[in-house]
Amino acid sequence: MLALSLLVSFYTQALDITQMNVILLGDSNTWIGGDACDKSRGWNYWWVKSCSPASCRSFARSGATWTNTSATVKNLVENISVLGNDNVIYNQVMRLIDSVDNGSCPEPDLIVVAAGTNDAWFHKKRPGLFEAGTLDNGDGTDLSCISPSEVTSLAASVELSCALLADRFPGALVILLTPHQTTATAPENIARVSEIIVQCGARLSLPVIRQDLYSGIVAETERKSHVNTTDGTHTSIAGAQVVARFLEKEIKSILKDRQ
Repeated sequence: MLALSLLVSFYTQALDITQMNVILLGDSNTWIGGDACDKSRGWNYWWVKSCSPASCRSFARSGATWTNTSATVKNLVENISVLGNDNVIYNQVMRLIDSVDNGSCPEPDLIVVAAGTNDAWFHKKRPGLFEAGTLDNGDGTDLSCISPSEVTSLAASVELSCALLADRFPGALVILLTPHQTTATAPENIARVSEIIVQCGARLSLPVIRQDLYSGIVAETERKSHVNTTDGTHTSIAGAQVVARFLEKEIKSILKDRQ
């Protein structure tokens, strides 16, 4: 395992959600809430209604993974809504940076990243996913010089994207979310991906919210009857409300701890 010598610390100036510009990155369970968080099947719709942030914009894409592949390149325009080499959180980070730089998006105070379902579901299509390597930036290499195609483990992919966020938005608080439980893949795959995200959060001093354990989406229940999902993976309106209430409580708790 490569030694992680880059410790990322995030700070925020405003801890009142109503004063915050919020950015969401992630996969389909955030994407279904719409870029403007205006669609009721997404947890972000209900979270915004309840928390009333100054602004909230989603850069999430259906099919996105944390994990890069050996063919991943910087791509600001692709929007395929399915698994793909460039449909990764890294490129959502790149789109966010570009949007802030060109003035079309405000500087974020809070960045929430909710991903990992597709990493677990399609882990066979991400052959380096479970490799032990993490990001090694101890020699002070410019992060912009690191190609995503060179970073193909889940852990290193998480750490590269988080390091890029820290570098460009040092005043923003970043919160990582583990994936929900799902009927689409074995529970051990969700658990393994979630544990890696938790370990990354610990290395980078980032808060992690365990959706896989506590969000209210329970795979065993969804297998019997779709209570909070439409298909065992994607939230229904009722499920989105359940998740939003959970995340409101958890995010407010994190902000309170930093006051």
